[in-house]
Amino acid sequence: MINLDDPKKFRPLRDQAHQVAMNMLRPISRKYDKAEHAYPTELDMLAAMIDGLSESGAAEGAGAAGVRRDETPAEKGAEKGAGSKNGANLASVMSIAEMCWGDVGLLLSMPRQGLGNSAIASVADDEQAERFDGVWAGMAITEPGTGSDSANISTTAVLDGDEYVINGEKIYVTSGDRADAIVVWATLDRDLGRAAIKSFVVPKGTPGMRVDRLEHKLGIKASDTATIIFEDCRVPKENLLGTPEVDVKQGFAGAMATFDNTRPLVAAMAIGCAKASLDLTRDLLEQAGVVIDYDRPAVVQSAAAAKFLQMEADWEAARLLTLQAAWMADNREPNSLEASMAKAKAGRVGSDITLSCVELAGTLGYSETELLEKWSRDSKILDIFEGTQQIQQLIVARRVLGLTSAQLK
Repeated sequence: MINLDDPKKFRPLRDQAHQVAMNMLRPISRKYDKAEHAYPTELDMLAAMIDGLSESGAAEGAGAAGVRRDETPAEKGAEKGAGSKNGANLASVMSIAEMCWGDVGLLLSMPRQGLGNSAIASVADDEQAERFDGVWAGMAITEPGTGSDSANISTTAVLDGDEYVINGEKIYVTSGDRADAIVVWATLDRDLGRAAIKSFVVPKGTPGMRVDRLEHKLGIKASDTATIIFEDCRVPKENLLGTPEVDVKQGFAGAMATFDNTRPLVAAMAIGCAKASLDLTRDLLEQAGVVIDYDRPAVVQSAAAAKFLQMEADWEAARLLTLQAAWMADNREPNSLEASMAKAKAGRVGSDITLSCVELAGTLGYSETELLEKWSRDSKILDIFEGTQQIQQLIVARRVLGLTSAQLK
């Protein structure tokens, strides 16, 4: 029998995250939306609390988790009769959704919780995972001429003795100015295509790496988004995550393991932001005399109530897809298809719901009286970064049809 309730052992973590979102993030949400690029110092105490919970083992999933591809079948608990596992990936998406009920931009500003941390968790070997433990890592993928097609990365990394020399430009780097290090995606050999793309940990302050500018954005203004230039930037060869071997047969799989982890996390952000909009809109509708009746068909209720019911159904579908993708990662099952399905569904639904809630709330939705207009701005990026809606649908089509990227573009 399938149980769709939240796992009992994660409910305290979920509830704690909701309390943090309500009592710590919501009260400063508008403040840092207006003070773009100002660092939310209130997050330092919160980060310390999360570090303490993680170190004590009291909050599995409080930090970034990864989808590792190197386990043997014998290490997969479900295949050895141990049953299914609800682990760090599932806990992470549940807690992130609750935190984004408070504020997406502030969640993205959390120290030591960057997308680069998920890359390290997914690709690093055991020695690297220990060496970079506690490092706040941003992730640099997008380039001026390379958006959703990460395989066309032109930033280069050339081995010179015991160091790699990195040259290129990265844009839209979340936490690019604040993070302790940046995980940079670069190619070892452009002629070898996507198989030669590797990721490198570049510590902040490394000569040859500089933040060129911070972007002014539509939403998530509390989060800094940087353009970073690499000019003969030298990093130790030990900072290449995983193996330096170029396996043409494996292709892009090593790098894509990062996305298998981060896409459900971004989907969870969209779920949390959309849930905030739904909760507030329900209250506003009830204050206006519009009651959503779950015991009557939508077609016999008001247009506003019918629209609300449709949004809730879409939200629930996105939530379940996200939980499935995270659960599969916890159980070491290939989840590339499910991760892209969750990201595509949650990204689109999140943007649709927040905008629709603005419409349903009328003048209250469009003004700064409530946070609805802010959530509609914040949610749009969640349908774009970590792979746009169109890219996710393309990946899903390839997986379902069994076609390669060369066969279906």
